Amino acid sequence: MSFYNQQQQQHQNLHDAIELGPPVSASSVEERAKFIERTYIHLAGAILGFVGLEYFLLGSDTVREFAINSMMGSQYSWLIVLGAFMAVSYVADRWARSATSLPLQYAGLGLYVAAEAVIFVPLLMIAQAMSGPENPIIFTAGVSTMAIFAALTGIVLYTKKDFSWMRGALAIGGLAAMGLIGASIVFGFNLGIIFTVAMIAFAACYILYDTSNILHHYRTDQYVAASLGLFASVALLFWYVIRLVMALSGRD
Repeated sequence: MSFYNQQQQQHQNLHDAIELGPPVSASSVEERAKFIERTYIHLAGAILGFVGLEYFLLGSDTVREFAINSMMGSQYSWLIVLGAFMAVSYVADRWARSATSLPLQYAGLGLYVAAEAVIFVPLLMIAQAMSGPENPIIFTAGVSTMAIFAALTGIVLYTKKDFSWMRGALAIGGLAAMGLIGASIVFGFNLGIIFTVAMIAFAACYILYDTSNILHHYRTDQYVAASLGLFASVALLFWYVIRLVMALSGRD
């Protein structure tokens, strides 16, 4: 799964922030604190919305049948789904970056959360099928994801370091990951557990990058766009943590 397109839009967010106004680092302590609080409140809302949508979607026979057809179709079926996801992500991010309309920003965040919920359905269906009373894969992956996220957030907030220097490496890594994922779908080979672990590390680096941008580079009125960027990185981490837990469970 690739979130490269959405993350590239987040890079553009920062460029726009510089052109449209001073970054949060140039604001007062009170403004910075309020911006950070709003960003994480919106992130929590996005995560809760995602959980609620997944509960609804996984309980729908129509959605589950569509997910099964997507998984059982040709190798190009999933490429089409990913292409649609990237298109929706682009639109959602453009809306979330609106400098004139707060309702449009919220519409963008909501659209992105909904797109994430839909694309996660096949993976969560497989995780549900593999789970048992002593092996709750989704719960384990969720707790692990939030623990990693909390630790990485703590590192940035404590050190206050600017990780924007990672931008180039993350862009190259995203392109490489996209290429490998596309090739694996077209040619039908398994990327394996090493790729999964590498993508977890990649998502962790993006969380460091996004969190430092919240402290240093966004404008104080961009809390919706900032929360969308963080949510995308958390979702990426969650996706590959689930895959790792599934892989390790399959070895038992």
